[in-house]
Amino acid sequence: MATISLCMIVKNEEKHIGRCLDSVAGLMDEIIIVDTGSTDRTVEIVSGYTSKIYSYLWKDDFSDARNYSFSKASMDYCMWMDADDVLEEGEREGFLRLKQALPLDTDIVMMKYHTSFDGAGRPSFSYYRERWIRNNGQYVWTGAVHEVIAPRGRILYSELAICHKKIGEGDPDRNLKIYQRLIAEGKPLEPRQKYYYGRELYYHREYKEAAAVLEEFLLSREGWVENKIEACSVCASCYYQMGQEEAGLLALLRSMSFDRPRAELCCEIGKYFLEHGNFRIAVFWYETALNAPKKEESGGFILPDCYDYIPLLQLCVCYDKLGDRKKAEEYNERAGACKPYSKEYRYNKEYFDRVHS
Repeated sequence: MATISLCMIVKNEEKHIGRCLDSVAGLMDEIIIVDTGSTDRTVEIVSGYTSKIYSYLWKDDFSDARNYSFSKASMDYCMWMDADDVLEEGEREGFLRLKQALPLDTDIVMMKYHTSFDGAGRPSFSYYRERWIRNNGQYVWTGAVHEVIAPRGRILYSELAICHKKIGEGDPDRNLKIYQRLIAEGKPLEPRQKYYYGRELYYHREYKEAAAVLEEFLLSREGWVENKIEACSVCASCYYQMGQEEAGLLALLRSMSFDRPRAELCCEIGKYFLEHGNFRIAVFWYETALNAPKKEESGGFILPDCYDYIPLLQLCVCYDKLGDRKKAEEYNERAGACKPYSKEYRYNKEYFDRVHS
């Protein structure tokens, strides 16, 4: 059976850390906690779970801290979690089965990472992350922010998921400040970091600068295709915010120069035509979204609703606008099958009931 070292870097996580460690209690063979300067009860709390607690002088570099945590591990595999992550109760049995059955020549186990949820608690945003990494010194975290270990070797994709469930807000400026410091020090950002820097600028409403950074990233021959596709989406949002709608549409269409259409971007393109009254063109893009394969193992960001619920609901709107009430109602019922609790579905159903009465 594979053995696992849980390796965590923490700071002032008294709200989260107990919940996280309780969720994996009895599943780990070793727990490594690297504290980066807590002033609350974090260290006191984690001392009830492990004696392997290390102090680390924070250097504004998440990869350095994670590599330090991995250096303290002694088991077959290192597993990382953030303090506001949890393994849901329903996943524990599968987690244990995977430990018992894992081929020991596996280098990396990829697990789903659910980071956002709808009103019914279903994942609304997820993607695969490297979660168990062979502890042989060959796998190194890179990137001061949005750190990553590039998957290589024998990779196993698991349906197990870690859920990110933050309580309260963190520091919204932390990541941007780290990037700005790196740039001020004359340290060039590699393509992946440039992509994330553009996203941070967008989150801070620096739309013109964000678009410029993302356009530079898109023009580069380097960079991961999933980052390129997502950059097109963020870039489009920047242009929309600046009132440049046509430039936004072109940014979305540009995504298809990198790979097959993604349902997420097809829905955005459909929305553009829907809002501009071009309902038949909107229908084309929403139907394309419905037929797009969900490439979860690509590692890109996945919005599950874009593969069924959203295009179905919007096709209902489009066909109603086109005067085909029967088809509109059929699509609404299909949307309702995805989310029977949806306010939009129920509103549409009431609308059609009134039409028929």
